[in-house]
Formats: sequence, structure tokens, C-alpha cells
Amino acid sequence: MQNIKIKGRTRAQESSNAIERLYISMRHLFSRGFYKPVGVSGEALREALLLLRPEIYGSIAEEKVELNGLLYVIERLPQGIEECRFINLTADEGYSNSHFKPIIPEKRRRICFRIDKDQMNIEVTRGRSEIYDILTHLTFLLIESYKIANKVLINGEEEEVIREWLKLEEIVLYNKKLSHDERDIMLAYLATILGRSFSEVQETHTSLSEKNNPDRFFQIIYWLGYVAINEKTKNLKRTITFSPVLRERIGHHIYGEIWANNIKQELEKQNLLKRPIHIISANMHSVMNSIYAPIVLPNLVDKNNNIAIFETLSHNENENLRKQVKEYASKNGLTYIKDTSGTNINVQIIDTEKITISKTQFEFENVLENEDKPVVIVMDYAFGEQAYETMDELLKPYVCDKNKKHHLNVKSISIMGKAGILDGDKGDIMIPTSHIFEGTADNYPFKNRLKKRMFDGCGVKVYSGSMITVLGTSLQNKDILNFFHNSTWKVIGLEMEGVHYQKAIQAASKIRGNISSKVKVRYAYYASDNPLKTGSTLASGGLGTTGVLPTYVITEKILEQIF
Repeated sequence: MQNIKIKGRTRAQESSNAIERLYISMRHLFSRGFYKPVGVSGEALREALLLLRPEIYGSIAEEKVELNGLLYVIERLPQGIEECRFINLTADEGYSNSHFKPIIPEKRRRICFRIDKDQMNIEVTRGRSEIYDILTHLTFLLIESYKIANKVLINGEEEEVIREWLKLEEIVLYNKKLSHDERDIMLAYLATILGRSFSEVQETHTSLSEKNNPDRFFQIIYWLGYVAINEKTKNLKRTITFSPVLRERIGHHIYGEIWANNIKQELEKQNLLKRPIHIISANMHSVMNSIYAPIVLPNLVDKNNNIAIFETLSHNENENLRKQVKEYASKNGLTYIKDTSGTNINVQIIDTEKITISKTQFEFENVLENEDKPVVIVMDYAFGEQAYETMDELLKPYVCDKNKKHHLNVKSISIMGKAGILDGDKGDIMIPTSHIFEGTADNYPFKNRLKKRMFDGCGVKVYSGSMITVLGTSLQNKDILNFFHNSTWKVIGLEMEGVHYQKAIQAASKIRGNISSKVKVRYAYYASDNPLKTGSTLASGGLGTTGVLPTYVITEKILEQIF
């Protein structure tokens, strides 16, 4: 009998196992209700994250402090969280009716409240994916805070610190105003503490600088180190808790049901329930601008460059032009529903019967009667597993006050989103042929009504193939992504919602009979980053104006099929 030599695990296999351990650990801690990040309970998270070494967290496993990853995380967590020992994850439990002032992170729509100097509450209303996202970021901050403490403490467990730390403490605690020269001196001190070059520290300081708080970077580093030092020397441990109400509500579609009913009530109010409905998951500007901007601003339309008008609207100085489009749209068929459910997903309902289509770049085909003209529902981006909750609830029949059931006449569902690309660069477009769920063998092939050939001559590179729905973009490293890209899975990109959307659509159309089995499905993504390329990850910054072309090209192709 031939002896088969068992090979050691590859880095991709180790990474996959680390992701699985992270999620099992996080679900266990959530069920338990609390944990101490530096205790035995939090050790599994720290070890798994250090083994995984995600690209977005850069040098997390090295002695030097990771600055790009820090910037990425700080922009997605509430301001002041670095000062807090107690982090409490809650549901929407009424804090908005108190004297506490809401804190909303710059790059992630979540409502937070600073309860006192030591406690921060974070409202979780977007499902388990949001919990995973928050816990991963908090684990990163913990690891980085200990790097600072280890560098600052002279004898490890004792309270004696290096002189650079004392200088930083004096500036932060006394809120000292610095001259240009004094700031450079302090940056030089920080370079020593963080194990980074002066230019790297200076660049991060500039990125975190605010008009009313130019030295916010100093405060973040000081408080991260201060809390870790107290943990090491005084045993004042950090604690993360999950409120009983959050643990009761999670996974039960409570917020998604309220959100979907608000939309259906508005459709009923406008007598639109029986009309053909087309759902688009996208941002809150591209569909509105594509339809209305050429009508409102005809002088900006360039027949040789139909994207020019949208590039103009995207510039910060043109807020007045954007306002004109919004005001016209609101009087001509567009109803804006600001979310009050807690999902943080705003919605636009567009009644095309009230639009003079001949003035737009689109035209109705074979539609003569007003009752046949489409209604477009544009829903803002969902977050991870929340995509299943919201789409599942939206596709359910509406039961009105008279207890009559109304099945929505959903003709098509289009998903446009941002994703990481594995083949090309930022700004390129991906057309998926199937979605694969990371960590499982679950796969969702579908007939995508958008095809690669449709984008020929649009001035943007297009890739077609399988896409992987990941458990969190902040948990991917090059090893596991290279495996998906180079193996027979032939994955072209990664995102967080595709599987969850498709699971809801297939259940509603193929099994539950909530919508027609012939519903048309469209998926297209534009690349926000390439995690396989150094300097091109999400932590390296946003798309800027690079995203305008692919966003509006995709929007145009979706609307052409609807109209």
C-alpha cells in the first residue's frame, strides 16, 4: 500500500482556520454577554487576529505601531473610544431620548453615546456583521495599545515611563497649544514611541487633524497607551459587554421589518402597490442624478461625455447644483424616506409616471399606460448579514390595515456596490456570475442580466467571474485571497452582501412565492481597493473622484434595462 505523505498546512489554510476561530469566539462571547479583552476570553480573538494578519491592519503582528490601520479603525469607531475602559454594545434602547449627545463615526453609520469618562455605548442595529466588525476593530486597538505601553514602560510592570511619554502627557492633559516647532518636536517623540519614521507620524497627524482639534493624533496615542498602562500596572482591565436587549433582538429581523413596512406604507399611500417595482441597492445620489440631473442642468450635458455632468456634481464646491437636482426630484416623482427604524438604510421611491422621460437620456419601451410605468425603489447600502434581513422583509407581502395581503409586483432587483478586486485596480468594474460564501461550501450561481460586453467602450476595465462574500473585509489577507483567486474558484473580487441578498431573493422567488420566479437579477460592483496590492487596500484611503465613472456607468446600464 502506497504511503501518502501528509503535507503541512498552507498559510491560506491557517488563515481560513483563524477566521473561523475568530467568528466562533465572537459568537461565544456574544452569547456569554461580556468579556475582558486581555483576559482568557479575549485571548482567542487576539491570537487569531495576530495569526491572520489581515492586509487592512498592516503591521499588526510587528513591534511597530500600525498607523494606516489605526487611521482606518479610528474613522469607523466613535470619537473618544480610545479613552474608555468599558464598551457596551446595545440595541436601540432609548438613549436618543436622553441628554446624551449622539456620536456618529465619520466612516460608519452607527449611533454611539459617551456615558461617562470611562464608558462608551455603541448601538448595534445592523445585525451580527456589525458586531463582528466592531469586535475586530476593538481587538486591533487593544493590540496596538499594548505596543505603546510596552514601549513606554521602562520596567514592564512598574509605573516608571520614558521621558517622551511624560512630554506627551503634559501636552494632552493640559491641552497645551503648540507652535509649529513644538509640534515637530512632539512628532519626533512620537516617532520614537511608535517605532515609525518622522514622515509617517507627520502624515498620520495631518490625516487626523481637525479644525478645532489639530492635535487629535496626540490624544489618541496618549489615551490608547494610558489605558493599556493602567491595565498592566494597576490591573484596571477593560470590559466589553452586550446588553440583554441586544442579545434578545439580534437575528430576529426587528429593525428590518419596521424598515420594510415604512416603505410599503408609503407605496400604499401613493397608490403604487400594484405597479411594476424595480429595487436597486445603491447610494443615494447616482440613480437620482442619472434621471433628473440632465433635466435640471441641460447646459452641463456633454453629448460626447455623458459622465461629465456627474463629475461636476461630485465636486464639493457644487453643493448648490446638487441641491437644485434634489429639489426638482422631490417635486417630480421622488419621495425620500429617511430611516427611523435603526437600520441606517435610507430609501428613495421614484414614480416614473411623474417624470418627463423624453427630457432624460432614457426612454420607455412598450409602455403606453401610466399604470405600467415602473416604480423604482432605491435602498442605501446594507451591511453584511443585514442585506438578508432587509431584502427578505422587503420582498414579503404587505398586509394593510384592512388585513388584506398585497404581493409586490417586483420585476427586477439590482445590486450595485463597492468591492475589493483581485485582478485589476481601484475604479474597475466586476460583474459576478456567482457568489461564494467564505468559510463554507455554499455557492449561489445566478443569471446576471448585466454582461461584461455591455460595458464595452465605457472607458473602464470590466472583469467577470465568481465573487466571494466575506465575513468581514477587515479579516482578509493575501494568502487566503490568492487561494480564492488562483484556485479553480477563480474569484475576481470580494464583498460582504452578495450571498445574503441572493439568499433572500432565491427564497422569496423560488421557494416562498412572495415574488415572481421570473424576477430579473442584476449585480455589478466597482473596485474600492485591491487587497492584493500594497498601498491599494481600504486603509490607504477612499476612491475620491475615481469612483464617479464606474458608479454612473453601472447605474446607466441598470436604468437602461429598467426603462
